Amino acid sequence: MTNAAGAISDAHMPAKMRISQATKIYQTKSGGVHALDNVSIDVREGEFLCLLGPSGCGKSTLLWSMAGLHGLTSGEIRLGSDVITKPHPEIAMIFQEANLLPWRNLGSNIELPFEIKKQPPNRELIKKLLKRVGLEGFENKYPRELSGGMQQRASIVRSLAVDPSVLLMDEPFGALDAFTRDEMNLLIQEIWMETGKTIIFITHSIAEAVFLADRIVVMSARPGRISTIVDVDLPRPRPVKLQTTPEFLERVEAIKGMIDHRPAT
Repeated sequence: MTNAAGAISDAHMPAKMRISQATKIYQTKSGGVHALDNVSIDVREGEFLCLLGPSGCGKSTLLWSMAGLHGLTSGEIRLGSDVITKPHPEIAMIFQEANLLPWRNLGSNIELPFEIKKQPPNRELIKKLLKRVGLEGFENKYPRELSGGMQQRASIVRSLAVDPSVLLMDEPFGALDAFTRDEMNLLIQEIWMETGKTIIFITHSIAEAVFLADRIVVMSARPGRISTIVDVDLPRPRPVKLQTTPEFLERVEAIKGMIDHRPAT
């Protein structure tokens, strides 16, 4: 299976990111909380991978560990030969909220990662990305002047402006209305197909996962383990109307039956 960027998403592709026996136990005053248990995944070069599972199954813990923002209790995460224990220049993350600083305009919010790294901003790339996501001309607007969808578009530009090879997305469209969410799903699919970047995307929506993913990692209730991995063999580009077709709905129903909401005992 190939995407429009020419990236091949099959089992023969080398691993871009390798998660090996990832286990995370949070220590609290009332005792340990076992969030992840022995999770191993090879994320392929250039694929769109979705993490799906019930609330509290450790999806965000796993993603934040991939970003180098959470340490593991045991196991490891590698990007190529690098063990991820802290933020990595090849990895960018988009959170559930856009997290734009209210006292900075859109342009200066997007340039913030360059300031943190003490690097000159890539204004040519930023300009291209702003045009691509429909925010050209909004550089001097403040977050309060932008809709939720526009703010998330800005957060996508901010992440892509540093030109990462891996983009981690933690339920970035969950708070948006259905129409805007469809627009954003189309946008991120198009950007992925154009750039060939590796994307790992968390969602609670089975339909969103089927629409976006090459593969869906279905996780169990806490402690998070891998229940199954589903290949999504729908052709690309995928239009919104695909979600009303029998083949799409069949896949959604099949995955719904795979999700176990019962916590381990």
